[in-house]
Amino acid sequence: MALVIPFRAVRPKKKYAGEVASFPYDVLDREEGRAIVRDNPRNFLRVEKSEIDVPDEIRDNDPRVFARARENLRNFMAEGVLFQEEKPCFYVYRQKAAGREQYGLVGCVSVAEYEAGLIKKHELTRVDKENERVNHIETAGAQTGLVFLLYRSREAIDRLIAAIVKAPPEYDFTTPDGVTHTAWVVSEDGTIDELKREFSKVESLYIADGHHRAASAATVARMRRGRNPAHNGTEGYNTFVATLFSHEQLKILDYNRVVADLQGMTGQEFLDRIGDKFIVTPGFKGRSPSSPHQFGMYLKGTWYRLEAKPAIYETADIIGKLDVSILQDHLLGPVLGIKDPRTDDRIKFVGGIRGMDELERMVDRRGYAVAFSLCAPGISELIGIADAGMIMPPKSTWFEPKLRSGLFVHLID
Repeated sequence: MALVIPFRAVRPKKKYAGEVASFPYDVLDREEGRAIVRDNPRNFLRVEKSEIDVPDEIRDNDPRVFARARENLRNFMAEGVLFQEEKPCFYVYRQKAAGREQYGLVGCVSVAEYEAGLIKKHELTRVDKENERVNHIETAGAQTGLVFLLYRSREAIDRLIAAIVKAPPEYDFTTPDGVTHTAWVVSEDGTIDELKREFSKVESLYIADGHHRAASAATVARMRRGRNPAHNGTEGYNTFVATLFSHEQLKILDYNRVVADLQGMTGQEFLDRIGDKFIVTPGFKGRSPSSPHQFGMYLKGTWYRLEAKPAIYETADIIGKLDVSILQDHLLGPVLGIKDPRTDDRIKFVGGIRGMDELERMVDRRGYAVAFSLCAPGISELIGIADAGMIMPPKSTWFEPKLRSGLFVHLID
């Protein structure tokens, strides 16, 4: 059973939606965020990534950063840029980009179901990042960004959403990156009840993106339960806001790697070493692999195709067969010394939306030694691993387009 409930969203007035909608906090650095709000002071990054609104000497985890998030959120509401819905509603959120579109239902889901494992995860979280989001949610009194969930497709839910989007939308705008964002308000009680009923038949939900948001919301809920003697389960902190998509609409993009150095080897020594586990072919015009167990590699101005030798993955488990595992276990770790890709600052990760040109740029112009392009895992692999209670390697999945923050905010105060 999936408990999905409507909520009284804080959201932008229609005329401000395009200005308010912001990238998530974790895809931009301070300077990139400041450049956006310099031209657009209504952008929700001033809440979502409030360190851009304080001096550089103030660290990202300073309490003054989180206090600024709360202040900016309340100012937006006082100025009439944002308002709170009069009654609990659902919302349908459509994104269109690069010839694809996906329709998600925005609502709140249960912290208790997350803690019970009914909302399944496939990634580990980092304590420092989780603590930062805990402090942000707790101080701001709000969940400011959406957790990206998926569910196994259900025809009844598809029909309900298809009927909703026949009406005129509340929001419809295109952001500078070419993504069109459209949203419908679902306020009719009968439709809300039908959606709740159909989602109650969904066995499990899966986190596609937003593991730190979900974990942090659960931590805040435990903190607030512990200090609330009148806790009764209806408080806002018992849920977190999410957008739920049918698995059939989603596509995982590749999540590529660049490494700063060759661990003291020359280019030829490195090629000789990796030849033990991979068939190495120069002149790879495709640059990005089109089938599993193949990789692109950019080294000293040349693209190579790497093909994993069958012996290194034929007997592997469902985690070991993933391309991110093959690359880590048989090249990045033993050859380049990247023991923990979650913490090693010699490796950087590049979302597939940036393309192969970005990998070349990082090697040719930014001083990295080598880049690797990977074939993305499938949605079915993600679901299978989550169902097995297992964890994918770090930076296995990249979803695009990113859900915008600021369109649907959940107050927990």
